[in-house]
Amino acid sequence: MSAANLATANQSPPLSDAAAPVALRAGSIREYLAIARLDHMTKHVFIVPGLILAYVLRQPPTSGLVERILLCFLSAVAIASANYVINEWLDRRFDAFHPEKSKRAALQWRLSPSLVYVEYAAFAIVGLSIAATVNAHFFATSVLFLLSGLLYNVEPIRTKDKPYIDVVTEAVNNPIRLTLGWAVVDPVSLPPISLLLAYWAGGAFLMGAKRLSEYRDIASGPGLEMLRRYRRSFVSYTAESLTVSCFLYAIMSAFFTAVFLIRYRLEYILALPFIAVLFACYLSLSLRHNSIAQRPERLFRSRRLLAAAGMVVLVLIATSFLNVPMLHSLSAPSFVPVDHQQ
Repeated sequence: MSAANLATANQSPPLSDAAAPVALRAGSIREYLAIARLDHMTKHVFIVPGLILAYVLRQPPTSGLVERILLCFLSAVAIASANYVINEWLDRRFDAFHPEKSKRAALQWRLSPSLVYVEYAAFAIVGLSIAATVNAHFFATSVLFLLSGLLYNVEPIRTKDKPYIDVVTEAVNNPIRLTLGWAVVDPVSLPPISLLLAYWAGGAFLMGAKRLSEYRDIASGPGLEMLRRYRRSFVSYTAESLTVSCFLYAIMSAFFTAVFLIRYRLEYILALPFIAVLFACYLSLSLRHNSIAQRPERLFRSRRLLAAAGMVVLVLIATSFLNVPMLHSLSAPSFVPVDHQQ
């Protein structure tokens, strides 16, 4: 690509007739709720491990725990919806170049900017207000959750337009969700750093695989120019670079996962091969045409992925009660002697 073409590709695409179809009528409450993407609440399943691990590792008092868990999910859904509202509104001129996202409500209906920002503020205020009733730790983490959406979507920072930075900043929502779950159960500590890093790298793998799937589909269909108009970061991406980055994120996640598993219960290391299979299964899904990896909220429709995730859960549960003394002897430094007299 020439310097002139690169500069052109990095510019914001104009809101032409092709990029912004004329809405037939003003949006109703249904369309305003649509941009909040309440159907994406399945992503909050990443909160659950934080709840379980904090309970197992910290053994806190359980008084009022059920109520706090309910408030946790209500708060997380509201804050995530605030982030989705600002995401869809600010992305509408770029989403127009995506074969699926061009069908979103912000492009198909005439929405009032004032009402959109009021909707964002309403979801943010509700989410933070609920968070404040849980505990200070949960509230602080919820503020980070909201700020992450602003950094990712809003100029002049807008990290989603910067290659590789877009992946790691979007993936930060994973350790944030983990910490939300942890804070509900144990408000006086943070999750282990190794676990947070494993979650972060795992999220980066998911987001990298999502971009790889988009790259393969759009580049082979509408073409690279359309892809780069949809997202500036794709100017610097190739299928090869995205594939390599997915391997890097997966290896880093596996490394930090192993550190966490070995440090807190050595038997958990037996789950690592099953975690590797889970990663491989997800990467395989992302390489399919029109993959559900592009729509993470639909991942629960993949029986293969659910089976792989179920095996990981079962092995972790089993090794929570199963002691394997041999693992402890294998983990100790040892050297095979050599007899030079023979």
